[in-house]
Amino acid sequence: MKTANKKVKAERLVRDALDKAKHFADYNIFTFIDEEGAIARAREIDKRIANGEKVGLLAGVPYALKDNFLSPRGETTASAHILEGFNSPVTATSVERLEAEGAIMIGRTNLDAFAHGSSTENSYFGPTLNSADRERVAGGSSGGSAVAVALDIVEFATGSDTGGSIRQPASFNGIYGMKPTFGTISRYGVVAMASSLDCIGFFTKTPEDMNLLMSITSGQDPKDMTTLPDYYNEDAPLRKAAKIGVIKDFDNESVDADIRGALKSRCELLKSKGYEIVELDMPSLKYALAVYYIIQPAEVASNLSRYDGVRYGFRSNKSKDLDSIYEETRSEGFMPENKRRIMVGNFVLSSGFYDAYFLKAAKARTLIVNEYRRAFEKCDYILMPVSPNPAFRLGEKVGDPVAMYLEDVMSVSLNLAGVPGLAIPAGKTTAGLPIGLQLVGPRRSDKGLIEFARELQ
Repeated sequence: MKTANKKVKAERLVRDALDKAKHFADYNIFTFIDEEGAIARAREIDKRIANGEKVGLLAGVPYALKDNFLSPRGETTASAHILEGFNSPVTATSVERLEAEGAIMIGRTNLDAFAHGSSTENSYFGPTLNSADRERVAGGSSGGSAVAVALDIVEFATGSDTGGSIRQPASFNGIYGMKPTFGTISRYGVVAMASSLDCIGFFTKTPEDMNLLMSITSGQDPKDMTTLPDYYNEDAPLRKAAKIGVIKDFDNESVDADIRGALKSRCELLKSKGYEIVELDMPSLKYALAVYYIIQPAEVASNLSRYDGVRYGFRSNKSKDLDSIYEETRSEGFMPENKRRIMVGNFVLSSGFYDAYFLKAAKARTLIVNEYRRAFEKCDYILMPVSPNPAFRLGEKVGDPVAMYLEDVMSVSLNLAGVPGLAIPAGKTTAGLPIGLQLVGPRRSDKGLIEFARELQ
């Protein structure tokens, strides 16, 4: 990662990033660009370097911030109309830790509104275009962040992953994307989607950069009681990789032939390096998508209930009384997918249906957790596809929610189990589209996963 020093000016690094952002403006990557603020912070870092002061491990490194991370710079909209005009009074813990090391945010990136989606088409600001093919989706929900890194606008970008929202766009754009163990990085200051599933992570171009960002941002935070004690440090023992698992259920005709070919090719490479490939039978994973789309909407319905047009953000001008403020604001402010998840969530939590749906899904989630635990008794890491398909065409699945949800079939189980996953580049399709695979490990094996990815470069 290129940092500022006495020869390389932070201002030059930032201006180069801003110029690239303008050059690729038609990809619809950014919802806000903080040109004036970024240059001012770069000049401050250059001044500190000239004075011989300590500037941090990320001194002058430009980065992009997914627009569901709170920061006083620019509006935090989560790409949703209902949060338009909201200026946050607080800063996310992850942002504080990055900027304490000298990183400079140049802008906020586009996403599916409230991170609900797998294509960044469900954004109030319109879709982000894929870095390799402008007629295809960027992936979602963190599409803007992925494309910002893939097009080399910034060195890294933040993302949030609730069911694949970092790994899938990383795969669609041919870069690295990390979903850590649940609780590794503080969620404080990130707009909540589904609180038991949300994870904070990053997009980078190398495993080494990912390791640096994880070491900076991981660790306990008194503002987030779900954060784990800091296990991601130099003294942490690495899980030795000798046996690599491959899930039988994910190697079938429902998976794109080029992706199956990439998985087979990578397994052959591992065999040639002396690794043992272990075939895994994980029957509970076939229920993961159904479980996810019960638990996640239930938590979404709860988290989105706070947006009412009264305290902050957008308020409909059609409102005549308190009831109509709620009704009209939420009707106009939420995207169709937001409304769909609110309705499903309230249904599965409602009297008479809670036991039939939500409680049953919670029990099935435990089966999935145990399935992964047993799998890691047989192997050290698992290698599998991120998604059954490469990037699909813009508009291809917008009108079919089930087809869109099926894109998450291989990614959601990691969030349900709380285990880490790292999307890695794995070549291209015959049509030239990027292919990604994901490395999966047991809880708290994040550092080992990244080290193993370095071996696979």
